[in-house]
Amino acid sequence: MGTPELISPRSPRVTAARRLARRAFRGKERRFIAEGPQAVREAAEHRGADGVPTLIELFTTVEAAERYGAIVEAAHAAGAQVHYADPDVVADVSQTVTPQGLLGVCRFLDSPFESVLRARPRLVAVLAHVRDPGNAGTVLRCADAAGADAVVLTDASVDLYNPKSVRASVGSLFHLPVAVGVPVEEAVAGLRGAGVRVLAADGAGDDDLDDELDAGTMGGPTAWIFGNEAWGLPAETRALADAVVRVPIHGRAESLNLATAAAVCLYASARAQRVRTVS
Repeated sequence: MGTPELISPRSPRVTAARRLARRAFRGKERRFIAEGPQAVREAAEHRGADGVPTLIELFTTVEAAERYGAIVEAAHAAGAQVHYADPDVVADVSQTVTPQGLLGVCRFLDSPFESVLRARPRLVAVLAHVRDPGNAGTVLRCADAAGADAVVLTDASVDLYNPKSVRASVGSLFHLPVAVGVPVEEAVAGLRGAGVRVLAADGAGDDDLDDELDAGTMGGPTAWIFGNEAWGLPAETRALADAVVRVPIHGRAESLNLATAAAVCLYASARAQRVRTVS
């Protein structure tokens, strides 16, 4: 481990990894990049539904390998190829300003929407028309933290494997099923058919989140639809939901950003469901 083995950024392996910054190549190869110790650790421990390890390759600097020895060991245990690379090589592939010296090449891990429905989910986040990758990853992280059973990205939303989405999820991408490319009409129909109540989160909603909680209507299986950061949900999408719910603004703030509103809604549902379970 004393001498980096991949010196040139023009190495075929480095070139192949660098291309994964582009969506077209990610889709063709069905591979994506996970950066940093948290994401790489989760990738090394993750297995697909078929039991195949998710982590394929690990690029690491010697310094990072010494600092995060347990992660490198986990990568070896997962059968990943581990490349000890010059820092400039890792930086060349990295999509961050300050690379942390660990970069994994991973298999796609999204789940078929049908498998999400078969699992009879109780809490689901649906991202419809969400275009900002950082927001998508952050909502995924919020869903994971709230104990959601799945996340669904509609066909009009950002690529799940965009490097910014992966980083913003801070490893949560590897924790819960995520279905991608599902038309919003299909998502709503499927969830409703599985006995899930579908709520659209919108600042101009007719129903107030506090009122929903007080009325005791949120203890059952619930899916939240979250819309575009700038203009919210289009009327045709709101019309698909069982109710359009606004998060009440008690202070003088004009609105909440997407990730904050998602966290409030998901945690409200999670608490209501726990209360129902206990009672």
